[in-house]
Amino acid sequence: MNDVEKVMEQGYAEARIRVRYAETDQMGVVYHANYLVWFEVGRVEFIRQLGMDYKNMEQEDGAMIAVAEVTARYKAPARYDDELIVRTSLAGVRGSIVRFRYVVVRAANALDDEVVLCEGETVHFVVGRDMKRREMPAAYAERFASVVHRMVKAD
Repeated sequence: MNDVEKVMEQGYAEARIRVRYAETDQMGVVYHANYLVWFEVGRVEFIRQLGMDYKNMEQEDGAMIAVAEVTARYKAPARYDDELIVRTSLAGVRGSIVRFRYVVVRAANALDDEVVLCEGETVHFVVGRDMKRREMPAAYAERFASVVHRMVKAD
């Protein structure tokens, strides 16, 4: 099964991250803003696993996805050297607005099951180089629509 089929079947993409020492605070806990960076890692990987390329969307289509809103709910701390999995899904698309959902978990190991550390969402507007709203490039709109359609059918 290729990445696109896997994302379509699961409804999400996964990105693995190892917590670096520099991402922790004096208490040895991951600083909260790092989750936003990991959301971006998950979002870019989600787009990649759907067979698209965010870099090409910027360079060839002149379209970028600007963050308009972020929510994060912290449930448990991540610590240095934890292996994390960022699960990213498409929460919705409407015109030039796209919403992504994230679940960050500590990966299961020989001693413990997975633990949900953080859940969040980001809302984005598609903009041009001039930072004005524009249409989403057709290839991305079509692929996102197929993901949303598949999710609705699964429910």
